[in-house]
Amino acid sequence: MARRRIYLLRHADVSYVSDSGRLIRPDEAILTARGAAQSGALADLFRSVKFDRAITSGLPRTIDTAQRILAGRPDAPQIESWPELAEARSGRLRDIAPEALEAVFLAAFRGATPESARLLGGESIGELFDRALPALQRLVDDRSWDCALLVAHGGINRVIISYALTGARTFLGHIEQAPACVNVLDVGDNWIVRAVNFRLDDPLHTEGRATTMEQLLEQLRPFLPR
Repeated sequence: MARRRIYLLRHADVSYVSDSGRLIRPDEAILTARGAAQSGALADLFRSVKFDRAITSGLPRTIDTAQRILAGRPDAPQIESWPELAEARSGRLRDIAPEALEAVFLAAFRGATPESARLLGGESIGELFDRALPALQRLVDDRSWDCALLVAHGGINRVIISYALTGARTFLGHIEQAPACVNVLDVGDNWIVRAVNFRLDDPLHTEGRATTMEQLLEQLRPFLPR
C-alpha cells in the first residue's frame, strides 16, 4: 500500500491570560502576535505542499492556525472541524489543592501514563483515547486523500503520535509539543513517524528547557489556590 502523509501540528502560540490580567477560557483562547507570526512562517514552509484535507479540532486557535497556513491558496481544501480532536477537558482550577498543583499539571507528562490519569484534574487519558482514536481511524479509512493537514492540541497530538509509535493505547506524555510544532507521520500498512516537535522558529530548541506544561503552570499560577 502506498503511504499517505499527515502533517500533524499543534496550534500556534496562545495566551490563557488577557492583557488586562483576566483568565481566558481554554475554548476562547486566540493566537497571540507570536502565534500569528508562527502561522505565517508555516504558510511559507508548506507553500509547495498540496493538501487534500485540512482538519482542525474546531476550537478558534486551531482554525486560525490552519486558515493562516492555507491563506491565498486557490486550491486549498475546506477546513473541517472535528470536535473529537479538541484538547482534553480540564477540571476547575479552584478545585486543585495547593499541595497538588505540580502533580495535577505535570504528572501525566512524565512518561508512559496510565489511562486512569486525569489531565489537569479533568478528562482521563483513557477518555482521550476513546474519542481521538476513532477519529484518527476514520481519517485513515478514507482513501480519497494523499496528504492531510491536521491542526490539534498537545494532548491529542501525544495520543496520535504515541499510537503511531507503539500501535497501542500507550500515552507517552513526555513527547513534547511546542506551539506551532510540526510532526510528520506516514500511514500505509503501518505507521512511520518521520519527525516530532519540529519548531520552525526554534529548530534547535535553544529558547529554554521548560516544557509547555511547565510554562502553562507558571502562567496560571497567580490564578491557582494558595
